[in-house]
Amino acid sequence: MPTLQKYCTYLHMLLNKTRPADFIAPLLLRLYLAPIFISAGLNKLNSFDSVVMWFGNSDWGLGLPAPFLMAFLATATEIIGGFALLFGIATRWLAAPLMFTMIIAMTTAHWGNGWYAIAPSNPETSMSAVLAPVNFPGAKASLENSEAVGSRLSRAKNILQENGNYEWLTETGNFVVLNNGIEFAATYFIMLLALFFMGAGRYISLDYWLHKRLINTTV
Repeated sequence: MPTLQKYCTYLHMLLNKTRPADFIAPLLLRLYLAPIFISAGLNKLNSFDSVVMWFGNSDWGLGLPAPFLMAFLATATEIIGGFALLFGIATRWLAAPLMFTMIIAMTTAHWGNGWYAIAPSNPETSMSAVLAPVNFPGAKASLENSEAVGSRLSRAKNILQENGNYEWLTETGNFVVLNNGIEFAATYFIMLLALFFMGAGRYISLDYWLHKRLINTTV
């Protein structure tokens, strides 16, 4: 037992030697998320009137109250928050409204479509195949939907192969059925939550250097 404890302690010490590079994780999270939110915000800004109508219309949109205000807040949060993530400034502060934006997106635009962003077309390889035997909510319905998605994709491929240049059509990627579930928004929320707790990271962020300067000024 002491020998096992010795090896575990040694391995833990080796792991701790990676601490000087711990800034890489928050940096990559920021660089991954920043263009997503910047582009989403700019797209909303460029078609702001349409976004307001989509936010407010209860027939074909989200049916949100005060749609102009909601659209303005969403657009501003994504643009300002995206650039803040890029430069690593006020990261923890702005991660909070970005997370709130993701919660609104999940509960309004995506919740009714379930988890998947892209509908699985093969029930055997779907994540729901593991969850259905334990009666996970929605898993069995998802498997049934996968069978229907597979049939639609197969039919669409046959039509395209018979009537179009299928190799050219699929040259840059295969056709899929968009499910528009909460998957992407939930993933972004989790990444933002990590940044909320760990901050922008050392060295390659304005937060780090501003905090360092503040400490030197107050000492």
